[in-house]
Amino acid sequence: MGCFHIIYLDNSATTKPCGKAIEYMNKALCDNWGNPSSLHILGMNAEMAVDSVRNSIAKFIGAANKEIIFTSCGTEANNTAIMSALHRKNRGNRIITTTIEHPSVLQAVNSLEKFGFEIIRLKPDGNGIISLCDLENALNDKTVLVSIMLVNNETGAIEPIKQACELTHRLAKNAFFHCDAVQAFGKSPINVKNLGVDLLTASGHKIHAPKGIGFLYCSQKTHIAPLLLGGGQESGMRSGTECVPLICALQGAIEDLPDLAKQYKTAQELCDYAKEKLVNNKIATINSPEDALPYVLNVSVNGYRSETLLHFLERKNIFVSSGSACSKGNVSYVLKEMGKSDKEIDSALRLSFSRFNTKEDIDVLIEQLISATKTLRKA
Repeated sequence: MGCFHIIYLDNSATTKPCGKAIEYMNKALCDNWGNPSSLHILGMNAEMAVDSVRNSIAKFIGAANKEIIFTSCGTEANNTAIMSALHRKNRGNRIITTTIEHPSVLQAVNSLEKFGFEIIRLKPDGNGIISLCDLENALNDKTVLVSIMLVNNETGAIEPIKQACELTHRLAKNAFFHCDAVQAFGKSPINVKNLGVDLLTASGHKIHAPKGIGFLYCSQKTHIAPLLLGGGQESGMRSGTECVPLICALQGAIEDLPDLAKQYKTAQELCDYAKEKLVNNKIATINSPEDALPYVLNVSVNGYRSETLLHFLERKNIFVSSGSACSKGNVSYVLKEMGKSDKEIDSALRLSFSRFNTKEDIDVLIEQLISATKTLRKA
């Protein structure tokens, strides 16, 4: 496959590691392989490298150094934030989330029901947006945790997190607000203080770092219990020897990011171009809301099964998704919650862009989708 030009439009699932991320990772593997907990110079060098990356991330999101906890991925970070509710049950037993969260949030929250927590699951409107009125009605003095994602991984819908945080902190004094920002980090500017979140999660492999590295932002006033116990690394919040090469790779990926505001505009132009081509050629209907994050575009090629289309495009070296990679091909519960019909859901494709995609990629995609509708039998 390496000799063919690949058009990769599945960047919400994972991204190709960039050159600087690989460079920084290799340097750490070869020259900075000490254990950050060791007291000798090799350990101290490794610890300084980790702290340097921690400082970069903190600056990038408007946090303090000690508020960044390295994890192995977004799933671990989400689980750490949510399962900490177990240690706060004496303050209340209500948890509020949404029906369109990532599985690492939904399943973690579901597991807390057996411990006596009351779970309130807010449904989105037809655009995938959670109602602030619904949130306000759900909040009470027994609420200990609210978890709402910043950007939906299937549709790109952007949730009103700042307003949701303000409501939560005003009406539920004992509640922490957690935000899964995996799809937003590195694609749109994030300032945790402006948002007002207590906990925020991100993952490196969505921004051209390798898989296996993420982080949890935990504000200084937010006290949670660790999920992993042992040697007390990460200020006691995440035991286990830090993976210095992957942490350094995350630094390289962040340094390699373009100006976020300029790149957002470029992504918007690319997304609008794709929408125009899809609609004008009468290939697909658009499922993503108009003001979605432009890096994610969910469409339905009505009459054709998404799995069939996915494999047709794959044979042309065009790679897209039929939904969230973590859904393993299951029917999209996100589109179902938005009120989409079974036919629309069954024919849905998620196109997700990176800064390396071009309008020429879109042209080839459109050409092959037209070919698919002429070649494939309708479902």
